[in-house]
Amino acid sequence: MSLFFDPPIRQEYEYIPADYAPRTAAAAAPPLQRAWQQAWLRKSFILLLLAAVWQAAAVWTDNDLLLPTFLQTAQAFIAGIASGELLDRVRASLAVLLQGYAVGVLAAFVLTALAASTRIGRDLLETLTSMFNPLPAIALLPLALLWFGLGRASLIFVIVHAVLWPLALGAYAGFQSVPDTLRMAGRNYGLRGLRLVLHILVPAALPSILAGLKIGWAFAWRTLIAAELVFGTTAGQGGLGWYIFQNRNELYTDKVFAGLAAVILIGLLVENVVFRPLESLTIRRWGMQK
Repeated sequence: MSLFFDPPIRQEYEYIPADYAPRTAAAAAPPLQRAWQQAWLRKSFILLLLAAVWQAAAVWTDNDLLLPTFLQTAQAFIAGIASGELLDRVRASLAVLLQGYAVGVLAAFVLTALAASTRIGRDLLETLTSMFNPLPAIALLPLALLWFGLGRASLIFVIVHAVLWPLALGAYAGFQSVPDTLRMAGRNYGLRGLRLVLHILVPAALPSILAGLKIGWAFAWRTLIAAELVFGTTAGQGGLGWYIFQNRNELYTDKVFAGLAAVILIGLLVENVVFRPLESLTIRRWGMQK
């Protein structure tokens, strides 16, 4: 007796992506609602709202010396850009900042690599961070002036202190959170010491490292502005903090606010042009962060 089996019935399925329904709903939404779903538009609306509140508060105060209006500050900012003075100050500050930030990142990576690969390195990092992380960077400025004099080296010294410890702590915390299975997989491939750190620990701990880089950048930027406010010029040319301090002494309050606006705009620019694309290309693309 022979057994006959019916051939399997072939069915054609149309591929439907997982985000089909949300995309269809978004396409069917009104234009205003679709525009509101854009993050840059919502953030721009918040900035415009804050500018309107600032303008209204300044008009109500009616004292340009204490609080200039948003329009007066915008005019002073544009005039500073057009004359080149504000750009020169920003350029001087960023040149010092990048040098100090690079040295701080390099020092943090060396300390963290030692802590991740050796026991004495771990003890060294824990001891140093417990000692120096609670110490404000600006508190070291008198000592920096005593050691390095009135110049760029003093600023770089306090910037390195501001960057080093939060970045080292963030990276080390990220290394500690790496699963043991990844570590064992790396060792099975013969990775030891620095090679294990570079090929296994750094990619796995990248979210914590990027968070530490962002925190270190913020600490370095505000430390630099505060240091320039204290002793001003470096190598004969003042930075953005000195621009704010000098105009405060001359009672040009609109220029003071223009300098503060430059500090804020540079922070927004670095966040949205440097760190956000870096996160999109790495940890978000790899599914390590939403």
